[in-house]
Amino acid sequence: MVESAGIYARISSDPAATRLGVERQIADCEALAGRKGWPVGEVYVDNDVSAYSGRTRPAYQQMLEDLKHGLRDAVVVWDLDRLHRQPRELEAFFDLVDAVGIAENLATVTGDYDLSTPDGRLHARIKGAVDRSSSDKAGMRLRRKHAELAAAGKVPGGGPRPFGYTDDRLQVVAVEAAVIREMAARVLAGDSLRSVAVDLNARGVRTSQGNEWDSSGIKRVLMSPRISGRREYRGEFFPAVWPPIITSEQSDRLRRRLGSRGRSDRRAPRRYLLTGGLLRCGRCGAAMVARPDAQRRRRYVCAKGPGHTGCGRLSALAEPLEELITEAVLYRLDTPELAAALSDARAQQAELAGLHDQIADDQAMLDELATDYAERRIGRSEWMAAREPIQTRIDTARRRLSRLSPTTPIDGYVGNADALRAAWTGLPLSRQQAIVRVVVEHVTAHPAKRGHGFDPNRFEPTWRI
Repeated sequence: MVESAGIYARISSDPAATRLGVERQIADCEALAGRKGWPVGEVYVDNDVSAYSGRTRPAYQQMLEDLKHGLRDAVVVWDLDRLHRQPRELEAFFDLVDAVGIAENLATVTGDYDLSTPDGRLHARIKGAVDRSSSDKAGMRLRRKHAELAAAGKVPGGGPRPFGYTDDRLQVVAVEAAVIREMAARVLAGDSLRSVAVDLNARGVRTSQGNEWDSSGIKRVLMSPRISGRREYRGEFFPAVWPPIITSEQSDRLRRRLGSRGRSDRRAPRRYLLTGGLLRCGRCGAAMVARPDAQRRRRYVCAKGPGHTGCGRLSALAEPLEELITEAVLYRLDTPELAAALSDARAQQAELAGLHDQIADDQAMLDELATDYAERRIGRSEWMAAREPIQTRIDTARRRLSRLSPTTPIDGYVGNADALRAAWTGLPLSRQQAIVRVVVEHVTAHPAKRGHGFDPNRFEPTWRI
Protein backbone atom coordinates (compact mmCIF):
# COMPACT_ATOMS: atom_id res chain seq x y z
CA MET A 1 0.00 0.00 0.00
CA VAL A 2 1.55 3.29 -1.16
CA GLU A 3 1.35 5.99 1.51
CA SER A 4 3.22 8.88 -0.07
CA ALA A 5 4.29 9.05 -3.73
CA GLY A 6 6.74 11.49 -5.19
CA ILE A 7 6.18 13.04 -8.63
CA TYR A 8 9.33 13.91 -10.54
CA ALA A 9 9.25 16.34 -13.49
CA ARG A 10 12.16 17.63 -15.56
CA ILE A 11 12.77 19.66 -18.71
CA SER A 12 16.29 19.95 -20.15
CA SER A 13 15.89 23.42 -21.61
CA ASP A 14 13.60 26.23 -20.56
CA PRO A 15 15.68 29.43 -20.92
CA ALA A 16 12.59 31.63 -20.63
CA ALA A 17 11.57 29.88 -17.36
CA THR A 18 7.95 29.43 -18.54
CA ARG A 19 7.67 25.98 -16.82
CA LEU A 20 5.06 24.97 -19.39
CA GLY A 21 6.75 21.62 -20.07
CA VAL A 22 7.09 20.57 -16.44
CA GLU A 23 3.56 21.74 -15.63
CA ARG A 24 2.19 19.43 -18.35
CA GLN A 25 4.22 16.54 -16.94
CA ILE A 26 2.98 17.24 -13.41
CA ALA A 27 -0.67 17.34 -14.54
CA ASP A 28 -0.37 13.97 -16.31
CA CYS A 29 1.49 12.42 -13.35
CA GLU A 30 -1.10 13.65 -10.83
CA ALA A 31 -3.85 12.12 -12.95
CA LEU A 32 -1.97 8.77 -13.08
CA ALA A 33 -1.37 8.80 -9.31
CA GLY A 34 -5.08 9.45 -8.77
CA ARG A 35 -6.06 6.49 -10.95
CA LYS A 36 -3.68 4.25 -8.98
CA GLY A 37 -4.89 5.56 -5.65
CA TRP A 38 -1.44 6.81 -4.65
CA PRO A 39 -1.45 9.91 -2.42
CA VAL A 40 1.07 12.49 -3.69
CA GLY A 41 3.35 13.66 -0.88
CA GLU A 42 5.73 15.88 -2.88
CA VAL A 43 6.33 17.17 -6.40
CA TYR A 44 10.03 17.39 -7.33
CA VAL A 45 10.89 19.68 -10.25
CA ASP A 46 14.19 20.26 -12.06
CA ASN A 47 13.36 22.87 -14.67
CA ASP A 48 15.91 23.76 -17.36
CA VAL A 49 18.29 21.03 -16.13
CA SER A 50 19.72 18.31 -18.38
CA ALA A 51 20.06 14.73 -17.13
CA TYR A 52 22.70 14.06 -19.79
CA SER A 53 25.16 16.86 -19.03
CA GLY A 54 26.13 15.50 -15.62
CA ARG A 55 25.01 18.66 -13.82
CA THR A 56 23.65 18.24 -10.30
CA ARG A 57 19.85 18.00 -10.23
CA PRO A 58 18.82 19.38 -6.82
CA ALA A 59 15.21 18.16 -6.87
CA TYR A 60 16.22 14.68 -8.04
CA GLN A 61 18.82 14.42 -5.28
CA GLN A 62 16.23 15.52 -2.72
CA MET A 63 13.81 12.86 -3.98
CA LEU A 64 16.49 10.18 -3.58
CA GLU A 65 17.13 11.34 0.00
CA ASP A 66 13.40 11.23 0.78
CA LEU A 67 13.13 7.71 -0.66
CA LYS A 68 16.17 6.63 1.34
CA HIS A 69 14.65 7.91 4.61
CA GLY A 70 11.19 6.48 3.98
CA LEU A 71 9.41 9.78 3.38
CA ARG A 72 8.27 8.54 -0.06
CA ASP A 73 7.45 4.97 -1.06
CA ALA A 74 6.61 5.39 -4.77
CA VAL A 75 7.70 7.45 -7.78
CA VAL A 76 5.54 8.76 -10.60
CA VAL A 77 7.23 10.21 -13.67
CA TRP A 78 6.03 11.06 -17.16
CA ASP A 79 8.65 8.83 -18.82
CA LEU A 80 11.73 6.98 -17.61
CA ASP A 81 14.02 9.33 -19.55
CA ARG A 82 12.83 12.18 -17.28
CA LEU A 83 14.56 10.31 -14.43
CA HIS A 84 17.77 9.22 -16.18
CA ARG A 85 19.70 9.57 -19.41
CA GLN A 86 22.88 8.07 -17.94
CA PRO A 87 23.08 4.25 -17.49
CA ARG A 88 25.17 4.63 -14.32
CA GLU A 89 22.43 6.76 -12.72
CA LEU A 90 19.87 4.10 -13.64
CA GLU A 91 21.93 1.38 -11.91
CA ALA A 92 22.29 3.54 -8.79
CA PHE A 93 18.51 4.01 -8.82
CA PHE A 94 18.04 0.23 -8.99
CA ASP A 95 20.28 -0.18 -5.94
CA LEU A 96 18.27 2.39 -3.99
CA VAL A 97 14.79 1.03 -4.72
CA ASP A 98 16.05 -2.48 -3.85
CA ALA A 99 17.45 -1.22 -0.56
CA VAL A 100 14.21 0.49 0.50
CA GLY A 101 11.90 -2.21 -0.92
CA ILE A 102 9.83 -0.18 -3.37
CA ALA A 103 11.06 -1.61 -6.69
CA GLU A 104 7.48 -2.34 -7.77
CA ASN A 105 6.23 1.20 -7.03
CA LEU A 106 7.43 3.05 -10.13
CA ALA A 107 4.77 4.37 -12.51
CA THR A 108 5.20 6.23 -15.78
CA VAL A 109 2.57 7.95 -17.89
CA THR A 110 3.97 6.32 -21.02
CA GLY A 111 4.00 2.76 -19.53
CA ASP A 112 4.72 0.96 -16.26
CA TYR A 113 8.08 -0.59 -15.39
CA ASP A 114 8.14 -3.24 -12.68
CA LEU A 115 11.71 -2.85 -11.52
CA SER A 116 11.28 -5.84 -9.19
CA THR A 117 11.45 -8.20 -12.19
CA PRO A 118 14.43 -9.00 -14.47
CA ASP A 119 12.37 -8.28 -17.59
CA GLY A 120 11.31 -4.90 -16.23
CA ARG A 121 14.88 -3.93 -15.50
CA LEU A 122 16.07 -5.21 -18.87
CA HIS A 123 13.43 -3.07 -20.55
CA ALA A 124 14.56 -0.05 -18.50
CA ARG A 125 18.23 -0.71 -19.30
CA ILE A 126 17.54 -1.03 -23.03
CA LYS A 127 15.52 2.17 -23.01
CA GLY A 128 18.28 3.91 -21.01
CA ALA A 129 20.92 2.78 -23.51
CA VAL A 130 18.79 3.98 -26.42
CA ASP A 131 18.20 7.32 -24.69
CA ARG A 132 21.93 7.69 -24.00
CA SER A 133 22.75 6.92 -27.63
CA SER A 134 20.17 9.48 -28.73
CA SER A 135 21.70 12.09 -26.40
CA ASP A 136 25.21 11.29 -27.66
CA LYS A 137 24.12 11.77 -31.25
CA ALA A 138 22.29 14.97 -30.38
CA GLY A 139 25.41 16.25 -28.61
CA MET A 140 27.54 15.41 -31.63
CA ARG A 141 25.12 17.23 -33.93
CA LEU A 142 25.13 20.24 -31.57
CA ARG A 143 28.94 20.34 -31.42
CA ARG A 144 29.14 20.11 -35.20
CA LYS A 145 26.57 22.90 -35.50
CA HIS A 146 28.60 25.16 -33.19
CA ALA A 147 31.81 24.33 -35.07
CA GLU A 148 30.13 25.24 -38.37
CA LEU A 149 28.73 28.45 -36.89
CA ALA A 150 32.17 29.37 -35.56
CA ALA A 151 33.91 28.64 -38.88
CA ALA A 152 31.35 30.84 -40.61
CA GLY A 153 31.84 33.53 -37.96
CA LYS A 154 28.16 33.58 -37.09
CA VAL A 155 26.49 34.70 -33.87
CA PRO A 156 26.72 32.10 -31.06
CA GLY A 157 23.42 31.65 -29.22
CA GLY A 158 21.63 34.03 -26.91
CA GLY A 159 22.27 35.54 -23.51
CA PRO A 160 22.42 39.19 -22.48
CA ARG A 161 23.22 41.79 -25.13
CA PRO A 162 27.00 42.19 -25.35
CA PHE A 163 28.22 45.67 -24.50
CA GLY A 164 29.12 47.52 -27.69
CA TYR A 165 26.66 45.69 -29.96
CA THR A 166 22.95 45.76 -30.78
CA ASP A 167 20.46 43.12 -29.63
CA ASP A 168 21.05 41.04 -32.78
CA ARG A 169 24.83 41.16 -32.06
CA LEU A 170 25.50 42.27 -35.65
CA GLN A 171 25.81 46.06 -35.42
CA VAL A 172 28.01 48.34 -33.34
CA VAL A 173 26.52 50.72 -30.79
CA ALA A 174 28.72 53.76 -31.44
CA VAL A 175 28.59 55.27 -27.94
CA GLU A 176 29.43 51.96 -26.26
CA ALA A 177 32.13 51.17 -28.83
CA ALA A 178 33.86 54.42 -27.91
CA VAL A 179 33.83 53.31 -24.26
CA ILE A 180 35.39 49.96 -25.21
CA ARG A 181 38.15 51.69 -27.17
CA GLU A 182 38.79 53.92 -24.15
CA MET A 183 38.91 50.89 -21.82
CA ALA A 184 41.37 49.11 -24.11
CA ALA A 185 43.65 52.12 -24.50
CA ARG A 186 43.73 52.84 -20.77
CA VAL A 187 44.44 49.24 -19.73
CA LEU A 188 47.16 48.88 -22.36
CA ALA A 189 48.65 52.15 -21.11
CA GLY A 190 48.85 50.81 -17.56
CA ASP A 191 45.58 51.81 -15.87
CA SER A 192 44.19 49.20 -13.48
CA LEU A 193 40.80 47.60 -14.13
CA ARG A 194 39.60 49.02 -10.84
CA SER A 195 40.53 52.61 -11.70
CA VAL A 196 38.79 52.33 -15.08
CA ALA A 197 35.65 50.94 -13.42
CA VAL A 198 35.57 53.69 -10.79
CA ASP A 199 35.93 56.38 -13.46
CA LEU A 200 33.20 54.94 -15.72
CA ASN A 201 30.77 54.65 -12.81
CA ALA A 202 31.49 58.22 -11.73
CA ARG A 203 30.64 59.38 -15.26
CA GLY A 204 27.38 57.46 -15.27
CA VAL A 205 28.46 54.89 -17.87
CA ARG A 206 26.59 51.63 -17.32
CA THR A 207 26.80 48.06 -18.64
CA SER A 208 24.43 46.73 -21.30
CA GLN A 209 22.20 45.53 -18.42
CA GLY A 210 22.19 48.94 -16.75
CA ASN A 211 24.51 47.97 -13.89
CA GLU A 212 27.63 49.64 -12.55
CA TRP A 213 31.00 48.40 -13.76
CA ASP A 214 33.44 46.35 -11.70
CA SER A 215 36.89 44.96 -12.49
CA SER A 216 35.61 41.55 -13.58
CA GLY A 217 33.03 43.09 -15.93
CA ILE A 218 35.63 45.21 -17.70
CA LYS A 219 37.96 42.23 -17.92
CA ARG A 220 35.23 40.11 -19.54
CA VAL A 221 34.62 42.75 -22.19
CA LEU A 222 38.30 43.25 -22.96
CA MET A 223 39.11 39.52 -22.97
CA SER A 224 36.30 38.76 -25.41
CA PRO A 225 37.48 38.18 -29.01
CA ARG A 226 34.09 39.51 -30.11
CA ILE A 227 35.25 43.13 -29.82
CA SER A 228 37.97 42.43 -32.40
CA GLY A 229 35.48 40.98 -34.88
CA ARG A 230 36.45 37.37 -34.21
CA ARG A 231 34.63 34.23 -33.11
CA GLU A 232 36.45 31.80 -30.81
CA TYR A 233 35.71 28.08 -30.70
CA ARG A 234 37.84 25.52 -28.84
CA GLY A 235 40.86 27.81 -28.84
CA GLU A 236 40.66 28.75 -32.53
CA PHE A 237 39.71 32.16 -33.91
CA PHE A 238 37.53 32.74 -36.96
CA PRO A 239 36.60 36.02 -38.73
CA ALA A 240 33.13 37.02 -37.57
CA VAL A 241 30.20 38.47 -39.48
CA TRP A 242 29.95 41.42 -37.06
CA PRO A 243 32.28 44.43 -37.32
CA PRO A 244 35.28 44.87 -34.98
CA ILE A 245 35.56 47.63 -32.40
CA ILE A 246 39.31 47.26 -31.78
CA THR A 247 42.02 45.58 -33.86
CA SER A 248 43.01 41.93 -33.53
CA GLU A 249 46.50 43.04 -32.48
CA GLN A 250 45.06 45.17 -29.64
CA SER A 251 42.80 42.29 -28.60
CA ASP A 252 45.70 39.83 -28.47
CA ARG A 253 47.75 42.25 -26.35
CA LEU A 254 44.84 42.73 -23.96
CA ARG A 255 44.28 38.99 -23.65
CA ARG A 256 47.96 38.39 -22.92
CA ARG A 257 48.08 41.22 -20.41
CA LEU A 258 44.87 40.38 -18.56
CA GLY A 259 45.28 36.62 -18.86
CA SER A 260 48.70 36.69 -17.20
CA ARG A 261 47.59 38.59 -14.10
CA GLY A 262 48.12 36.32 -11.14
CA ARG A 263 46.58 38.50 -8.47
CA SER A 264 43.28 40.22 -7.88
CA ASP A 265 42.77 43.74 -9.16
CA ARG A 266 40.62 44.56 -6.09
CA ARG A 267 43.38 45.35 -3.65
CA ALA A 268 43.68 48.86 -2.21
CA PRO A 269 45.47 51.26 -4.57
CA ARG A 270 49.16 51.94 -3.98
CA ARG A 271 50.17 55.33 -2.53
CA TYR A 272 53.83 55.10 -3.45
CA LEU A 273 55.16 55.72 -6.94
CA LEU A 274 58.51 53.91 -6.66
CA THR A 275 57.57 50.58 -5.08
CA GLY A 276 57.92 47.25 -6.88
CA GLY A 277 61.72 47.44 -7.22
CA LEU A 278 61.91 50.89 -8.82
CA LEU A 279 63.91 52.29 -5.87
CA ARG A 280 67.01 50.46 -4.67
CA CYS A 281 69.36 50.92 -1.74
CA GLY A 282 72.78 52.30 -2.71
CA ARG A 283 74.42 50.41 0.18
CA CYS A 284 73.20 46.85 -0.39
CA GLY A 285 71.20 46.93 -3.64
CA ALA A 286 67.94 45.70 -2.06
CA ALA A 287 64.59 47.06 -3.23
CA MET A 288 63.33 49.75 -0.87
CA VAL A 289 59.84 49.48 0.54
CA ALA A 290 57.15 51.93 1.63
CA ARG A 291 57.08 52.60 5.36
CA PRO A 292 55.80 55.81 7.01
CA ASP A 293 57.84 57.38 9.81
CA ALA A 294 56.59 58.21 13.32
CA GLN A 295 54.99 61.43 12.03
CA ARG A 296 53.13 59.41 9.36
CA ARG A 297 55.16 61.01 6.60
CA ARG A 298 55.45 58.82 3.53
CA ARG A 299 58.94 57.47 3.06
CA TYR A 300 60.95 54.63 1.53
CA VAL A 301 63.27 52.48 3.63
CA CYS A 302 65.75 49.69 3.08
CA ALA A 303 64.14 47.12 5.36
CA LYS A 304 65.80 44.27 7.22
CA GLY A 305 64.31 41.45 9.24
CA PRO A 306 61.82 38.66 8.46
CA GLY A 307 60.72 38.80 4.83
CA HIS A 308 63.27 41.47 3.91
CA THR A 309 66.83 41.25 2.61
CA GLY A 310 67.98 44.86 3.05
CA CYS A 311 70.59 46.36 5.33
CA GLY A 312 68.18 48.64 7.22
CA ARG A 313 70.57 51.61 7.00
CA LEU A 314 68.96 53.92 4.44
CA SER A 315 65.71 55.85 4.02
CA ALA A 316 64.26 58.70 1.94
CA LEU A 317 61.15 60.87 2.18
CA ALA A 318 58.72 59.91 -0.57
CA GLU A 319 57.20 63.25 -1.61
CA PRO A 320 60.29 65.21 -2.72
CA LEU A 321 61.84 62.08 -4.25
CA GLU A 322 58.73 61.28 -6.30
CA GLU A 323 58.56 64.89 -7.50
CA LEU A 324 62.22 64.70 -8.53
CA ILE A 325 61.79 61.45 -10.49
CA THR A 326 58.59 62.66 -12.11
CA GLU A 327 60.33 65.81 -13.37
CA ALA A 328 63.28 63.73 -14.58
CA VAL A 329 60.95 61.45 -16.54
CA LEU A 330 59.07 64.39 -18.05
CA TYR A 331 62.34 66.03 -19.03
CA ARG A 332 63.60 62.85 -20.66
CA LEU A 333 60.45 62.55 -22.75
CA ASP A 334 61.58 65.72 -24.60
CA THR A 335 65.14 64.55 -25.31
CA PRO A 336 66.43 63.29 -28.70
CA GLU A 337 68.11 60.41 -26.86
CA LEU A 338 64.75 59.01 -25.78
CA ALA A 339 63.28 59.35 -29.30
CA ALA A 340 66.21 57.34 -30.67
CA ALA A 341 65.97 54.72 -27.95
CA LEU A 342 62.22 54.48 -28.47
CA SER A 343 62.63 53.37 -32.08
CA ASP A 344 64.80 50.49 -30.85
CA ALA A 345 62.33 49.63 -28.09
CA ARG A 346 59.43 49.46 -30.54
CA ALA A 347 61.42 47.05 -32.66
CA GLN A 348 61.38 44.73 -29.65
CA GLN A 349 57.59 44.55 -29.47
CA ALA A 350 57.43 41.45 -31.67
CA GLU A 351 59.80 39.72 -29.26
CA LEU A 352 57.67 40.94 -26.35
CA ALA A 353 54.52 39.41 -27.85
CA GLY A 354 56.34 36.16 -28.58
CA LEU A 355 57.55 35.90 -24.99
CA HIS A 356 54.02 36.36 -23.65
CA ASP A 357 52.80 33.60 -25.99
CA GLN A 358 55.64 31.30 -24.94
CA ILE A 359 54.92 31.80 -21.25
CA ALA A 360 51.19 31.16 -21.79
CA ASP A 361 51.91 27.93 -23.73
CA ASP A 362 54.41 26.67 -21.16
CA GLN A 363 52.05 27.49 -18.29
CA ALA A 364 49.33 25.49 -20.05
CA MET A 365 51.78 22.57 -20.29
CA LEU A 366 52.46 22.82 -16.55
CA ASP A 367 48.72 22.79 -15.86
CA GLU A 368 48.25 19.67 -18.00
CA LEU A 369 51.21 18.03 -16.28
CA ALA A 370 49.75 18.79 -12.86
CA THR A 371 46.42 17.27 -13.95
CA ASP A 372 48.19 14.11 -15.14
CA TYR A 373 49.95 13.82 -11.76
CA ALA A 374 46.76 14.51 -9.79
CA GLU A 375 44.89 11.83 -11.73
CA ARG A 376 47.79 9.36 -11.26
CA ARG A 377 48.58 9.02 -14.95
CA ILE A 378 52.22 9.81 -14.10
CA GLY A 379 54.29 9.45 -10.92
CA ARG A 380 56.02 12.13 -8.88
CA SER A 381 59.46 11.49 -10.41
CA GLU A 382 58.02 11.80 -13.92
CA TRP A 383 56.21 14.98 -12.94
CA MET A 384 59.37 16.53 -11.48
CA ALA A 385 61.49 15.51 -14.49
CA ALA A 386 59.02 16.99 -16.98
CA ARG A 387 58.29 20.08 -14.90
CA GLU A 388 61.88 21.30 -14.49
CA PRO A 389 62.68 22.23 -18.13
CA ILE A 390 59.27 23.86 -18.60
CA GLN A 391 59.67 25.97 -15.45
CA THR A 392 63.21 26.92 -16.55
CA ARG A 393 61.84 28.18 -19.88
CA ILE A 394 59.17 30.22 -18.09
CA ASP A 395 61.71 31.78 -15.70
CA THR A 396 64.07 32.63 -18.56
CA ALA A 397 61.27 34.23 -20.58
CA ARG A 398 60.09 36.25 -17.60
CA ARG A 399 63.62 37.54 -16.96
CA ARG A 400 63.81 38.62 -20.59
CA LEU A 401 60.38 40.26 -20.29
CA SER A 402 61.59 42.26 -17.30
CA ARG A 403 64.29 43.77 -19.50
CA LEU A 404 61.89 44.67 -22.27
CA SER A 405 59.42 47.47 -21.83
CA PRO A 406 56.18 48.06 -23.75
CA THR A 407 56.07 51.67 -24.89
CA THR A 408 52.28 52.10 -24.99
CA PRO A 409 52.04 54.20 -21.78
CA ILE A 410 54.15 57.02 -23.32
CA ASP A 411 52.72 56.94 -26.84
CA GLY A 412 51.72 60.49 -27.72
CA TYR A 413 53.91 62.07 -25.05
CA VAL A 414 57.39 61.71 -26.58
CA GLY A 415 58.48 65.25 -27.50
CA ASN A 416 55.33 66.60 -25.82
CA ALA A 417 56.06 66.38 -22.11
CA ASP A 418 53.98 69.51 -21.39
CA ALA A 419 50.81 67.59 -22.24
CA LEU A 420 51.74 64.82 -19.80
CA ARG A 421 52.75 67.35 -17.14
CA ALA A 422 49.31 68.98 -17.38
CA ALA A 423 47.56 65.61 -17.09
CA TRP A 424 49.89 63.98 -14.53
CA THR A 425 48.09 64.76 -11.27
CA GLY A 426 44.80 63.44 -12.67
CA LEU A 427 46.25 60.08 -13.73
CA PRO A 428 45.73 57.00 -11.54
CA LEU A 429 48.85 55.95 -9.65
CA SER A 430 48.99 52.70 -11.64
CA ARG A 431 49.20 54.73 -14.86
CA GLN A 432 51.87 57.04 -13.45
CA GLN A 433 53.97 54.06 -12.38
CA ALA A 434 53.54 52.40 -15.79
CA ILE A 435 54.92 55.56 -17.46
CA VAL A 436 57.86 55.70 -15.07
CA ARG A 437 58.64 52.03 -15.69
CA VAL A 438 58.83 52.59 -19.45
CA VAL A 439 61.56 55.18 -19.02
CA VAL A 440 63.35 54.15 -15.80
CA GLU A 441 64.96 50.77 -15.05
CA HIS A 442 65.44 51.72 -11.39
CA VAL A 443 66.60 54.56 -9.15
CA THR A 444 69.54 54.09 -6.78
CA ALA A 445 69.34 55.95 -3.45
CA HIS A 446 72.81 56.77 -2.04
CA PRO A 447 73.50 57.55 1.63
CA ALA A 448 72.62 61.06 2.80
CA LYS A 449 75.20 63.53 4.04
CA ARG A 450 74.84 64.78 7.60
CA GLY A 451 73.34 68.23 8.02
CA HIS A 452 71.75 68.33 4.58
CA GLY A 453 68.05 68.52 3.77
CA PHE A 454 66.69 66.84 0.68
CA ASP A 455 69.63 66.27 -1.65
CA PRO A 456 68.63 65.41 -5.25
CA ASN A 457 72.19 64.30 -5.97
CA ARG A 458 71.62 61.27 -3.71
CA PHE A 459 69.35 59.69 -6.33
CA GLU A 460 70.70 58.19 -9.53
CA PRO A 461 68.26 57.00 -12.20
CA THR A 462 69.21 54.15 -14.51
CA TRP A 463 67.33 54.81 -17.74
CA ARG A 464 65.58 52.00 -19.54
CA ILE A 465 65.23 53.98 -22.77
